[in-house]
Amino acid sequence: MIISDKDKRTRRLGLVYSTPMGLWLSLFFMVPLLIIIIYSFLTKGLYGGVELPVTMTAYKQMFNPNFLRVLLRTLWVASLSTLLTIVLALPCGYAMARSKHQTFWLGMVIIPFWTNSLIRVYAWISILSSEGFVNEALKTLGIIKESLSLIYNQGAVITVLIYMYIPFAILPLFTTIDKFDFALLEAARDLGATKPQAIFKVLLPNIRSGIITSVIFTFIPIFGAYTVPLLVGGKDSYLIGNIIVDQVTKTRNWPLASAFSLIITLLSTLGVLWMMTSTARERARLKQQPVKDRDDLQINGTAIIESSLKNSTGGR
Repeated sequence: MIISDKDKRTRRLGLVYSTPMGLWLSLFFMVPLLIIIIYSFLTKGLYGGVELPVTMTAYKQMFNPNFLRVLLRTLWVASLSTLLTIVLALPCGYAMARSKHQTFWLGMVIIPFWTNSLIRVYAWISILSSEGFVNEALKTLGIIKESLSLIYNQGAVITVLIYMYIPFAILPLFTTIDKFDFALLEAARDLGATKPQAIFKVLLPNIRSGIITSVIFTFIPIFGAYTVPLLVGGKDSYLIGNIIVDQVTKTRNWPLASAFSLIITLLSTLGVLWMMTSTARERARLKQQPVKDRDDLQINGTAIIESSLKNSTGGR
C-alpha cells in the first residue's frame, strides 16, 4: 500500500495535535492512577505513607462490617439522589428543548455553578439551619413554633447533592431531547395515546442514550462525594468519600484509602464503558434502519406507536 505525501502530512499533524493531550492525560491521570494502584498493594507505614512488603491487607480490611455498612449506605444515597436528579432533570431538559429561548435557559442552568461549590454548600446551610430561611419563614407564617430538623441528616445530604449535580443531568438530556422529532408525539396523540403513554412509549425510548449519560454523570461524582456529607450530613451520612479522606488525614492508612479509591475508579470506568457500549448499539440500530427524511421518520414512528398501543391494549 502506497501512502501519499498528503496522508503522511495528515498523520504528522495528527501526532502533533494529539501529543499535548496525551502528555497531559499521562501526567495527570495515568501516573496518579498508577500510584494509587501500587499504594493499595503496599503496607501501611508506622507514621503514615507506605512501605514494603507487598500485601493484600488493604483489600481484606475493606470487608470490615463497618466499611461494608458505609458502602451500602453510599450506594443507597447515590442511587436515590441520582434517581431524583433524573426525575427533576427530565422535565427541565424537555422544557428547554421546546423553548424558543434555549440560550437564556442554558445560562440560567450554568451561571449559578460559576460560584465556588463550598459557597453554594454554605448557602444551603444558611437555608436549612434551625435559624435559616425555611424555618424562619415557617415561623413567620405561623405554621410551626419550633425549628424543624432540616439539616445534618440524610435528607439534607440528598437535597444538596441533587442541587449540586442536576446540571450534569440536565445538559445531556437537553442535548438529546433537542434532536428528538416531536412530530412522533403528535402522531401518538392522533392514534389515541394519552400524554403519559406518548412520553413513556415514544419519547423516553428515543432519548435513552441521554438518560444513560445523565445517570453516569450524576451517579459517579455523587458516589465519591465528600464535602456535602461532611458539611450538611450527620452520623447517618458518613459515606465512602469520607472514609477515604479520614484514612489519609486521620488514620494515615494510605493503602486502605488507595484501595477504596481504586474501587471507585473501577466503578467509574465500568459506567463509562456501559455508556459507550449503549451509544454504539444505538448507532448500530439506527444504521440498520436508515431514515430518508422527516416524513419517513414520522411513518416509521407511527408504525412503532401503533404496535405499542396494540400491545398495551391486548390487541383489541
